[in-house]
Amino acid sequence: METKHTDLTIRPYEDKDFPEIDFLNQAEIWINLVEKQEDTRRAWRNSQAAFVAETDGKLVGCLRGLTDGSVTLYICELLIRQEYRGQGIGKALMEHVHQLYPKTRMELLASSTSHTYYESQSFRPFYGFRKTILE
Repeated sequence: METKHTDLTIRPYEDKDFPEIDFLNQAEIWINLVEKQEDTRRAWRNSQAAFVAETDGKLVGCLRGLTDGSVTLYICELLIRQEYRGQGIGKALMEHVHQLYPKTRMELLASSTSHTYYESQSFRPFYGFRKTILE
């Protein structure tokens, strides 16, 4: 299923997209995802909600999520290429995936720099925790 948003195409993730996603992870300095590149690639392959946004054939954003299809849709990562931010691409990706699982509530974690974006999209803050097992 593809969604068009002006000149934006949203389509399912393909393995050929991973180098661009890795580039976006590097740009955001998401070190854990960059250092564990093969685990990150495997996560993209195994996620029920894995989509990319393209403009003129260029990958400009991506969204990866997990869902049970009934109650919860958890957004793991949402990344928009810096020069394309503020154009509604993130919103289009979230709307696309939520339309696929319309009965679910959408949940995500935000950073101190991204929380205002999610608040502007009518997300409400909640308290959460994260633990990373170090190898």
